[in-house]
Amino acid sequence: MKISNFALAGAVAAFASTAGVASPVKPQPNKDKCFGISLAGRNDCAAGAGTTCAGTSKRDYQGNSWKYVAKGTCTAINTPKGPGSLTQIKGR
Repeated sequence: MKISNFALAGAVAAFASTAGVASPVKPQPNKDKCFGISLAGRNDCAAGAGTTCAGTSKRDYQGNSWKYVAKGTCTAINTPKGPGSLTQIKGR
């Protein structure tokens, strides 16, 4: 009985420790969602396969993950893979 309680407590603790990581960053009305600019694991949320939400992007400048930036600045941000986009970047 004690072993199963310990295992359950461990599973709950593991889930709780990752729950905050997979949550979206709070909406920021004075900012734009900019796709393809974040470094791996530094995205604010996601928009497709390969990511689920904040901090889960797998590679730098991933086209289906976004980060909040100051309004009107997204497309002026240049990365080694190209500029940021207000919409998901396919094939990146």
